[in-house]
Amino acid sequence: MLNGVERLRRAVITGVGCVTPIGIGRAAFWRALLAGESGVRRIESFDVACSPVKIAAEVRDFDWEREVAPHDRKHVARIVPLALAAAREALADARLRPHDLSLDERRAFGVVLGTGGGGLAFTERQYQYWYIGPRHKASVYTIPSSTHGGLSSELSMAFGLRGVSHVISTGCTSSTDAIAYAAEHIALGRQQIMLTGGVDAPIAPGILAAFNLMRVLTTEWNDEPHRASRPFSRDRSGMVLGEGAWLFVLEERDRAIARGAFIYGEITGYGATCDAYHRVRLEESGEEPARAISLALEDAGRRAEEVDYVNLHGTSTALNDRIETRALKLALGAHAQRIPMSATKSQIGHPQGASGAAGLAATLCAMHTGLIPPTINLDEPDPECDLDYVPHRARRADVRVAICNCIGFGSKNSAIVVEKVTG
Repeated sequence: MLNGVERLRRAVITGVGCVTPIGIGRAAFWRALLAGESGVRRIESFDVACSPVKIAAEVRDFDWEREVAPHDRKHVARIVPLALAAAREALADARLRPHDLSLDERRAFGVVLGTGGGGLAFTERQYQYWYIGPRHKASVYTIPSSTHGGLSSELSMAFGLRGVSHVISTGCTSSTDAIAYAAEHIALGRQQIMLTGGVDAPIAPGILAAFNLMRVLTTEWNDEPHRASRPFSRDRSGMVLGEGAWLFVLEERDRAIARGAFIYGEITGYGATCDAYHRVRLEESGEEPARAISLALEDAGRRAEEVDYVNLHGTSTALNDRIETRALKLALGAHAQRIPMSATKSQIGHPQGASGAAGLAATLCAMHTGLIPPTINLDEPDPECDLDYVPHRARRADVRVAICNCIGFGSKNSAIVVEKVTG
C-alpha cells in the first residue's frame, strides 16, 4: 500500500479563503476577529417568531447567486456557493489557476472537505416543496445535492481538479479531520496540492427546531445577540448556531518554495480519539480529548512547553467548556496555565463541521499579525474554567507553534498542530 514512499513530504498552507459571519474574505475575517466583533444577530433567512431561539451567526451581505450559474441555483445546497467563494479566494491567494495547469498537475490536485450537516438545509427545503408546494420548485438533483459526498465534487468540477475528491463528516471535528487527511495525502506523495477545509450551513427551520429539542442552544440572549456566545463564562447558557466556509490550499513544501509561494504555516501534527461514551455528551474525565492533543504533539515532535497558543473548541455549553479546560490541563500539564488560548466561536457562533477550519484560519491570523484574537463576552469567568482565554481584547504574542482543538458529537476528539515556517 505504501510502495514507493521513500520519504514523507511536508504539507504547507499557501492559500486561505474565508466566507464568514464577521466578514467576507480573509482580510475582513482577520480584521473583525482582532477587533472582537460578533457575527451573531437575529435570524433573517426565515421566520423565527414562534421559535424560542431567534438568533444565529448568519453570513450576511453575500452574493449567493454570483457563485453559481443560473441553471444550477435551484439544484445545489447553500454550502456550495459558500465553498466556491472560499475556494476561489484560497486559489487566488495561492496564485494558482487550476485551468492553466497541465492534465498531470490537475490529477495531482485533490479536494478534501469537512462538513457536519452538508446539504441538510437543502433537503429540508425539498420536503417543503413536495409536501406543501409549489412542487415545480423541487430539484431533480435532490439526492446528489443532499448527499454529503457530492460537496467535494462541486469544487472538483468547478476547477477541473482530477485528484481525490472526498468529504469527511465526523460532526464538529469534520474539518480538522479533513485538513489532516489532506496533509497526509501530501506527506505520502499521493497528491501535490490539496484544496481542503470546512463548510457548513445548518441554519434552517427544521435544524433549528431539532437543536432546540436537545436544549443545547441559548435562549437567553435573543434581545442582545452579540452577547449570546459566551465560552468559559460562568453565565454561559448554550451555543449559538453559525455557518461559513474556511478553505485552504495545502501544498508540498518543496513545490511551494520552488514557485515562490507565500507560506502561511505547516501542518505538522494530528491526533484523534473517541470517548466511546454518548451520542452528544462528553465523558467527564477529559482523558480522550487530552489524548488527542498529546497524540498531535507527539506526531509533530513537540513538547507541551513549546506551544505558544491554543485555539479552543469553546462551544459555550457548560459541559463542553469545563471538560475542554480539564483536557488541556491533562495534556499540557503546568504549561496549560501559561499558554494564551481563545475561542473563535465567541465571535462566529458554532459552524458545526467547519469549526476546525475556522480555528485554523484564526490561528494563522495570530501567527502572521502577532496578535491573538480574543474570547469575547467572557464577563464572569467560571471557576472551573481557569485558563488564560485572552478575554475581550486581542493580545500581542509571538505564535510559532499552535494547537487547534476540536471536540464533537459522538464522543469524537481531534487536534492538529500548525507551525509558522520561518526558513
